[in-house]
Amino acid sequence: MPELVIPSRFCGPPASGNGGYVCGRVAGYLDGPVTVTLRRPVPLAVPMTVEPGEDGSLRVHHDHALIAEAALSADRLPPQIPGLVSMAEAYAAAGRARYFADPVYPTCFGCGTSRQPGDGLRIFPGAVASRGLWAAPWTPHPSVSDDSGRVRPEVVWAALDCPSGIAAAEAASLDQDTAILLGQMTADLVALPAAGDPCRVIAWLAGRDGRKLTAGSALIGPHGEVLAAAGTLWLTVPRPAPDPATPAAPVTAAAPVTAAPVTAAAPAAGGAA
Repeated sequence: MPELVIPSRFCGPPASGNGGYVCGRVAGYLDGPVTVTLRRPVPLAVPMTVEPGEDGSLRVHHDHALIAEAALSADRLPPQIPGLVSMAEAYAAAGRARYFADPVYPTCFGCGTSRQPGDGLRIFPGAVASRGLWAAPWTPHPSVSDDSGRVRPEVVWAALDCPSGIAAAEAASLDQDTAILLGQMTADLVALPAAGDPCRVIAWLAGRDGRKLTAGSALIGPHGEVLAAAGTLWLTVPRPAPDPATPAAPVTAAAPVTAAPVTAAAPAAGGAA
C-alpha cells in the first residue's frame, strides 16, 4: 500500500494531525463504513507505513510505533439521529459553544478560530436551544474538492469530527482544565456535497463512561438530506498549556457564519484532536 502522509495544513493540535481528517485518510484504504482507532498523536508531513491485515483490517506505523488501526464496520450509519436542524437554526447557534470563548486548539483544521477562510473548515457549532443538539452551517470551499467538484471524503470525516467533540464536552459539562482527544471514529458517507453547497453539521452527546465520551454527528445537505454520519469516542485528558505563538481569534455570534469555508478537522485521541 502507498505510504500515508498528513500535510501540515490538516493539523488538530499544532504538531499533530486532525483526528477526523486522519481517520478519513486511513479509511480511504478500505471500502465501506470504516472504524478507525487512533493510538498515538499523528505526525505531520512524514511518511507512515500502511500494512494490510489478513482479515481486511490495516495498521499505520511510524518508526515502528503503531499510530492507527482500521477495520470495516459491521453496522451502517447513521444511528438514530435525535432530530434535524434547519439552516436558520444552524446560523443562530453558530459560534455559541462555550469552547469558543477559550479554544484549546485555535489552529485546528476543523474548528480553529485562527484559521482563515479557504484554509480551515471554520465549523463553529453551538447549542440549539432546548434540543440537545449542536449545529453550525458549513459551505465547503473549492480547495477541499476533487476534480469533479465534490468534497474529498477525508474532509467530510473532518467536518464530522470537531462538532461531535464540542457537543460531547459541553453536554457533559467538562471544566476548562479538561480537554478531549479523539480515540475512535466510525463514519458512513452516503453522498459527497459539492463545493459551494450550503450544508450544516449537527452533533450530540450519546453517552459517558468515566473518561470516555461517545457522540454522534451528521452532515445535512442543502435539501435536508443526510449526506454522512459518524459515531465518535473521545477521551478526557488534562488541558495542554497554551501555545503563545498561536493566539486564538475571538468568535462573535455573527462572525463564524460568514462564508464558512472548508478545510477539515477537529480534536482527536490516542493523540489527535
